[in-house]
Amino acid sequence: MRGVAPGTAPGSPCGGPALITLVPLDEPALARLLDAAVAGADPLEVMPPVTGPPGWTAARRAAFLAFHRGRSLDPSTAVERTWVVDVDSAAVGAARLERHGDAVEAGLWLSRAARGRGVGREVTRLLLAEARTSDAARFIASTTPDNHGARSLLAGLGAVLTTEGDEVAAVLRLRP
Repeated sequence: MRGVAPGTAPGSPCGGPALITLVPLDEPALARLLDAAVAGADPLEVMPPVTGPPGWTAARRAAFLAFHRGRSLDPSTAVERTWVVDVDSAAVGAARLERHGDAVEAGLWLSRAARGRGVGREVTRLLLAEARTSDAARFIASTTPDNHGARSLLAGLGAVLTTEGDEVAAVLRLRP
């Protein structure tokens, strides 16, 4: 899946629009995804907590790989489809869709350098288009109350947002 973000790509030499591609996760893409996570995200932003000292320890890197292999790559345990988010051919994050009953749940994380540049908006548009090709009735996502960018993006797409504690749930109907 491909799209173009209107903003400037991180490191774009011309300052023009960024070419955004969702690359299906496989082992080579997973290695690039780990590199992007280590370079531009806190482990707690991109994976479940792992005990031990903070930062990208060897154990945390191994857990990151195992997490994605289990959720996306191993046919016996896969529960979601995951893509590496490429901006002008450089990995900057991950996007996913996971089926939940009559809904498809979207997830997205971006490296710090890719945030605030329209990448999330374009990736969400691509995920929404993919969700519409399924028989799902709803597109759902969740974020935190302090993630103003995600909340604004989801509301702008027409999602109904509800806040409960430290979670904001978004629901967008795909079918009447």
